[in-house]
Amino acid sequence: MRIGVVGAGSWGTTLSDMLARAGHDVVLWAREPEVVESIRRQRVNEIFLPKSPLDPRLGVEGGIGDVVRGRDLLVMAAPSHAMQAVAGDVGKALGQERPQVVNVAKGLEPKSLAVLSDVLEEALPGCPVCALSGPSFAQEVYQRQPTAVVVASRDVRMAEAVQQAFATDYFRVYTSRDVIGVQLGGALKNVIAIAAGILEGMGLGYNSRAALITRGLAEMARLGELLGGEAVTFAGLAGMGDLVLTATGPLSRNRSLGVELGRGRGLAEILSERRTVAEGVTTAQSAVELAKRAGVELPIAAEVARILFENKTPRQAIRDLMERELKAEQWR
Repeated sequence: MRIGVVGAGSWGTTLSDMLARAGHDVVLWAREPEVVESIRRQRVNEIFLPKSPLDPRLGVEGGIGDVVRGRDLLVMAAPSHAMQAVAGDVGKALGQERPQVVNVAKGLEPKSLAVLSDVLEEALPGCPVCALSGPSFAQEVYQRQPTAVVVASRDVRMAEAVQQAFATDYFRVYTSRDVIGVQLGGALKNVIAIAAGILEGMGLGYNSRAALITRGLAEMARLGELLGGEAVTFAGLAGMGDLVLTATGPLSRNRSLGVELGRGRGLAEILSERRTVAEGVTTAQSAVELAKRAGVELPIAAEVARILFENKTPRQAIRDLMERELKAEQWR
């Protein structure tokens, strides 16, 4: 296939390399001129995927039209906060072309609180859109470690086409019809991963982590079902699988940000030292607002948002969670 990848962060770069090695004709768009120069001169994305040589067949461009025109499939890997603007630029560059589109970013549009496939469908009318998500650290995929993800589309044929395009002997792709649930799982787990990092930064142990992950999954499923997702999705790769990875894995940007918060550092200070995006920061606010709209409680997400944006101490947040009204264990 002729594939354009929009967004040269670690995930977009890794998928571009994987697809090029699989024999596809792949061109990657990078907003940063230094990324374009680095890949062209050294065949490495030194900023977002350092020390990782890329397939020599992979093309890279700084002009978005050079990447999206004449493609069979567009892979949208821009961060959630930038997706709407980037998708608008893609739409202008496409003209009358209508390629298939797959969203691989994990987050929500901050203003509308929409899942990113909805953002893409609005910006790219007539383009069929699906979403790919699941437990997948970019560095481990680059290293060809066995990985399993899920691609969701209301059109089974499109899901199967993307499944075939992405599948390799180390990257296994399952299909799903639950476009909403797959994307909500990928977005909401980042908030719980920040909470898991906070616990670790405070020096708390495995009891606390197990309780957090379990109750965090309950929150994800509770909100996800009310917004149109399926319960079974949250027990699968895009829900529980991605949550476990992101809440426990040392490569998780959201978990590592939480660790620093748990050690007493402020959000602004942490973010000032980072070039990469921790999607859970903006998603925490979005999740709380979505919960208000849906009339449902998300106690963990709410406390994470208070720590991030209201200077609440992690210790007080944990105390408030533990002293909530006693109740039965249930999803709703």
